Amino acid sequence: MKAKRIGLILGPLVFLIISFCLPKPILSETGDALIAVAGWMLIWWITEAVSISVTALLPLLLFPLLKIMPIAEVGANYGSPIVFLFFGGFVMAMALEKVNLHKRIALSIIKLTGTTPNKVILGFMIATAFLSMWISNTASTVVMLPIAISVIKLLMDDADGFTQSDQNFALSVMLGIAFSANAGGIATVIGTPPNSVLIGLLENQYNIEISFLKWMSLGLPFSILMVSTCYLVLVKWMFPNKNLKFNASKKVLNAELQKLGAISGKEKMVLAIFAVTIFLWVFRVLINNIFPSLGLSDTVISIFAAISLFTIPYNFKERDFLITWSDTRNLAWGILILFGGGLALAKGMAVSGIVDIVATAIASSNVSIIFTAALLIFLMLFMTELMSNVALVAVLAPVVAGIALGLGIPILHLLIPVTIASSCAFMLPMATPPNAIVFASGHIKVYQMARVGVILNIIAVIFLILTFQFVIPLVF
Repeated sequence: MKAKRIGLILGPLVFLIISFCLPKPILSETGDALIAVAGWMLIWWITEAVSISVTALLPLLLFPLLKIMPIAEVGANYGSPIVFLFFGGFVMAMALEKVNLHKRIALSIIKLTGTTPNKVILGFMIATAFLSMWISNTASTVVMLPIAISVIKLLMDDADGFTQSDQNFALSVMLGIAFSANAGGIATVIGTPPNSVLIGLLENQYNIEISFLKWMSLGLPFSILMVSTCYLVLVKWMFPNKNLKFNASKKVLNAELQKLGAISGKEKMVLAIFAVTIFLWVFRVLINNIFPSLGLSDTVISIFAAISLFTIPYNFKERDFLITWSDTRNLAWGILILFGGGLALAKGMAVSGIVDIVATAIASSNVSIIFTAALLIFLMLFMTELMSNVALVAVLAPVVAGIALGLGIPILHLLIPVTIASSCAFMLPMATPPNAIVFASGHIKVYQMARVGVILNIIAVIFLILTFQFVIPLVF
């Protein structure tokens, strides 16, 4: 709370100091104004003095007043196609949750993997990662946690009590759910907000379009690699559960599935729309080649899914639709505003010349490309332990683009691994909502999460450096 109070005052104070107290110009009139606004936003984002979405509204107020950009240009960022791509994704996730389809999918995946201890852990991790590709990592964690706690409770109540192997199993399940939720979102464009901030920046500033399938061709293998690594580190190295045997987990899974009952008509309809949407996303380029006049984009497909869910009736006579507008009160509207603020800040950095200044400075220096990439990945990954990853990407992505231009390498080669790094926060409870949720369960201590998390963070940095050096040039 103290940090929030300090941040609330410090943000505007830094803005005033940069605007009126420092010798002028530091860069240029517009550049100085942009630095002042960015300083204010960064302090409020780091300290979370107010909601990070409220902070994202500052460009709408300050950019026109400081003559950085007219209000119409600033506002256009909040209505970017990427914002609506994510809106459609949110609506689809909301429908999955409303009809409990996400829970049925998760339970079915866990049941398929088997009921020996390590297979149960793997099942929880695969199910959580899969859900996080399509719904928020917070929602996927909330779905999995009560099921995991039910399994752990059976171990606590069995004849031999809560042994060391039982404790290791509990730790592996809890941390596995959190880490898989973080890593799962990397796989798709809509899986985690930083991905969409990057896609929006590339389209708005550089006219570079990355399709849903193109992102998945890199994101999905990396996500699988990260989830597999988390599993091996947890069950084979940090928390092995040797000699642990139990079949009770099968009863829990069956009981949970019985509670859901037979798959309903609404679930089938939502599943059909979900499947059609994914099909269109994956084969969009091929469809556009066959029907050039169609001009499908990922955003158009996303809005098609949202409108379908609102307008296709389950029972027309009773006016019973799959979802209604009143359901959107639970939608993450703040994240959509956050996208807009991030895109506006990126645009401001471009028009004020800051990106060009960074590019020129890097170009005139004699910095190793691989060292620079490694440093940026490392900084992004460990900074995201302390502040919102989407806010961090919103601030740093334009700067990283400038660095890439200065180094003379394609901006995608540097921006993609740095953005992915922002989703690899495994160390602290406050780093991501999934970490915080499983920590609140009471089965994990901070030092236990930090001990595993720092190892996984370092492994993630190594994987991302290798991805930068060898994989991205092949894909992009």
